[in-house]
Amino acid sequence: MVLLIGNIFRGQFIDVIEWLDNTNTTMVYRFERFNNEIKQGAKLIVRPGQMAVFVNEGQVADVFQEGTYELYTRNLPILSTLKAWSYGFNSPFKAEVYFFSTRNFTNLKWGTQNPITLRDADFGPVRVRAFGSYAMKVKNPQNMLQQLVSTDGLFQVDEISNQIRNEIVSSFASWVGRSKIPVLDLAAQYRDLGTKIRTEIQPDIDRFGLELTQLLIENISLPPEVEAVLDKRTSMGILGNMNQYTQFQAANAIEAAANNPRGANPAMDWGMGMAMAQQLANNLGQANNQPSPATPPPPPGAELWHFSRNGQTFGPFPVEQLLQQGLTADTYVWKAGMTAWVKVAEVPGLASRLSTMPPPPPPA
Repeated sequence: MVLLIGNIFRGQFIDVIEWLDNTNTTMVYRFERFNNEIKQGAKLIVRPGQMAVFVNEGQVADVFQEGTYELYTRNLPILSTLKAWSYGFNSPFKAEVYFFSTRNFTNLKWGTQNPITLRDADFGPVRVRAFGSYAMKVKNPQNMLQQLVSTDGLFQVDEISNQIRNEIVSSFASWVGRSKIPVLDLAAQYRDLGTKIRTEIQPDIDRFGLELTQLLIENISLPPEVEAVLDKRTSMGILGNMNQYTQFQAANAIEAAANNPRGANPAMDWGMGMAMAQQLANNLGQANNQPSPATPPPPPGAELWHFSRNGQTFGPFPVEQLLQQGLTADTYVWKAGMTAWVKVAEVPGLASRLSTMPPPPPPA
């Protein structure tokens, strides 16, 4: 009996209606009062990041933005219309007060529970997984109250987050399947893809009175066996020249053995030395077998000459290169259009050039 009287006393004389939230996960809170009675002149405090909704007998009445209000029936036009006020305007009135947190609820996670099968241009049919995060906030308290909250006196984020996650995953699978973007190119599309999916599913989120303010894709992954093959392929590309890589590895092993003589193995050292010698011989052989740099061709229209020495012919050479071959006045030369070989002394253009050049050095 004493407890009942105490509750009635508090219900009649508590005249401040407010909500202080320290959970960061509560979206809607119903202010508890004895018999839901509100005194005339009571003070309503709606803090930044909040909205308050009055409900009377199952009907949404007045909605309050942030601010401080003195509650009189004359200041509540919708509630005044709903009630007959047969007891006069000075009597306490009944209404349920719901506080809505309009802050951004961030770092909410989404992800594919099962792999999504795609047809990829590079890999063919492939299964991918994806995960990321999103943020949402209350956009329309009245819709949220009617569609989600109902009579729930403490509505938490996790009561709707699973539904939002399912919407995101479904839209992600549909959009990626339609886009035909190769899996290896999806990483460059994370931000644009998140924006497009968020825009696509927002109409479905509107019916809950919520707004999806951000959607981030953090990773799209391939099956482990496909990633292992890609890792090997990448490693081969990084190694590049296998001969150089082998030399590098052998040099590191020799250096490590030299720094730890007590732990050296003579047989292993001998084998390593032989392998290095063989590798060096192979490299030298390859270098010797490399063709010499090609001599650039003569310019168009240049005279091309042949010369004879010890019964062998050489050429063709342009004039400048011909004169560098150790010619003498008695060396026989020939070019296209001539009927026979002649001595350099008999060719005025060559004889005059030859006379101006210093004699070749004596043989060593």
